[in-house]
Amino acid sequence: MAGYTDSAYRQIAKTIAPNIVCFSELTSINALEYGSEKTKKMLKFKKSERPLIIQLFGNKPEFFAAVGRRLERLPAEYRPDGIDINMGCPAPKITKNAYGSAIFKNPRLAGKIVKALTKAVKIPVSVKIRIGYSSYDKAHFLKFIKTLEKAGASALTIHGRTTSQGYSGEANFQPIYLAKQTLKIPIIGNGDIDSPEKAAKRLKSEDGKTTLDGLMIGRASIGNPWILQQIYETFHKKAAKTPKNHHKPIFKQKLPTILRHLRLAVSLHGEHIGLLEMRKHLAGYIHSIPNASSYRQEIMQAASAEGVTEILHSIPRRISPPDFPGENFTG
Repeated sequence: MAGYTDSAYRQIAKTIAPNIVCFSELTSINALEYGSEKTKKMLKFKKSERPLIIQLFGNKPEFFAAVGRRLERLPAEYRPDGIDINMGCPAPKITKNAYGSAIFKNPRLAGKIVKALTKAVKIPVSVKIRIGYSSYDKAHFLKFIKTLEKAGASALTIHGRTTSQGYSGEANFQPIYLAKQTLKIPIIGNGDIDSPEKAAKRLKSEDGKTTLDGLMIGRASIGNPWILQQIYETFHKKAAKTPKNHHKPIFKQKLPTILRHLRLAVSLHGEHIGLLEMRKHLAGYIHSIPNASSYRQEIMQAASAEGVTEILHSIPRRISPPDFPGENFTG
């Protein structure tokens, strides 16, 4: 997710749920091709983040091929484990330039992009899409996904909404199950997966005949990266913790992780940018506690990492003692 899944956040996610696969932020092939140092920095990652998939967007097949070749020529320690082509982002600033989910309207171009990249690299190439642009059209959807598979895509991640829906309404998983029934490559479902119960429900079709190859968790993990491990444990019973420890952490238990995230962000971006980047994460971390809006305002006004740290340390003392009975345990 652009602006969220940077190296600092991925390190936190992998610490909590070491078995997940991380994707990078949305990264522009145009910016990479034209030598943007800021964008190049987005490609850097730590060993602990592996397996890591670099997520690219754009609409020029030759740029995808050129960037792919450069990524594959990197020394092994800097080379990603795969490349994901984003054809699913619905943001107007992306689609107005015919990037992201706007490519859904042009299966021929989509095929050219995938073919150019898969010919240029040996590492796996996946594609992220939506079920439609203005609306879901079964015939067009099937044509599109078959084109991607034929062009060499190793896997598809499918979000169960159209571009026009954005993130409104409910994700429709029926086309995702259809894709699994139709194609031979792995299919990963995405959309509205915000609990272990929802994950278990979405992995299989209602009739139980179709099982997806995986699930992608996005917005639900912001402020709650613990959900990643909770979902993993739902599908891997042997990894589950004992009942005594298997619960949603309260704020005091989250605090060490939140503070580490803050330190990582400041180290990655510098104090000023790091604090700006962390504001949205911190808002997510505290949203479920009493008086969250008050704490959020204090954090937004803090001028230093030290100031934010002091505010975070003060929160457990300011929540009703001794066991925070007023805290909402949805986090």
